[in-house]
Amino acid sequence: MVRRLRMGMIGGGPGAFIGPVHRFAAEMDREIELVAGVFSSDAARSAAAGESYRIDPARAYPSLDAMFAGEAARDDGIDFVSIVTPNHNHLPSARAALAAGLPVITDKPLTATLAEAHELAGLVASAGLPFGVTYTYSGYPLVREARARIAAGEIGTIRKVVVEYPQGWLAGEAVGKQAEWRVDPTKAGLGGCIGDIGVHAFQLAEFVTGLRVTEMLADLGAVVPGRLLDDDCTILLRFDNGQPGGARGVLLASQIEVGELNGLRIRAYGDKGGIVWKQEVPNTLTMHSLDGRTEIIHAGGSQLGPDAASRTRTPAGHPEGYLEAFANLYRDFAALVRGETAPLLPGIADGVRGMTFIDTAVSASRAKAGWVKLEG
Repeated sequence: MVRRLRMGMIGGGPGAFIGPVHRFAAEMDREIELVAGVFSSDAARSAAAGESYRIDPARAYPSLDAMFAGEAARDDGIDFVSIVTPNHNHLPSARAALAAGLPVITDKPLTATLAEAHELAGLVASAGLPFGVTYTYSGYPLVREARARIAAGEIGTIRKVVVEYPQGWLAGEAVGKQAEWRVDPTKAGLGGCIGDIGVHAFQLAEFVTGLRVTEMLADLGAVVPGRLLDDDCTILLRFDNGQPGGARGVLLASQIEVGELNGLRIRAYGDKGGIVWKQEVPNTLTMHSLDGRTEIIHAGGSQLGPDAASRTRTPAGHPEGYLEAFANLYRDFAALVRGETAPLLPGIADGVRGMTFIDTAVSASRAKAGWVKLEG
């Protein structure tokens, strides 16, 4: 039997939301086990987190150097590192892990700035180690089904893409650990809402359609008085669909829409039909045909293609969601670490692409530059 891969986590200390999510997801398929970590820059808090994760107290380390030295000295040391910190710690954490000879999977966005993203890409290329980025929504089975059906030509040549990501939890004062760092440019980096959820919407649009954004017109605003980073984003897009003029698109991302929870939705329309997927109702995919027919595709159904079917764990009608999507990314990453392939796992190039989008959107909006090219 192939043994479970041993994971070391950076971040995810007391009060963190995403650390436990990564832990649950990584361990869901019994391919990975969390065994060590630097869960906080404060040694006592790191130890407390290690206790909550039920790992060996000696493996809840006070620093990165201590973890990499300690784990290298063990016969059962960690096989890879998962980075779940605020954005400003992504580059230094990944740099240290790669230098220690360890593969890395990191939360999005890739880094705090585009310059850091390019530096990290160089480090990954030099190290030649597996690297993954947890763009969560690309792990949903029906997102992968939508991608496969579009690639097969089922909606024809894409003409229009609309991707929306509304939230309302930052409509007032940013209170609490999870809110505070996201509106702090020293921790979040260049973008606020655009870097937190807008980049998810952007990656989803390119992942599902298979098209690349070539131009954009960005209007980003800090709506809440005194806020230093954007909290509301409207972006017009143009995609290269191989036709004159390309496909048009709209990306809406906001964290000040009162009453909205996590309403990520993508719609793509071609000359033969349309396709719709909603994150808050993730187990159905809607396909519209030009002749007026509408088909509802269910997660777990027999009509799914191999990409979706291989990442579905329960029969139709048994809901799967956020944790399972995360788990699919970790299963993909485990395959990479074992020397196998995982073509749908977002990697370093996707991370740099996302940072290019963030940097371009912020810069163009501030300059009121109108339509600009999206390079890369």
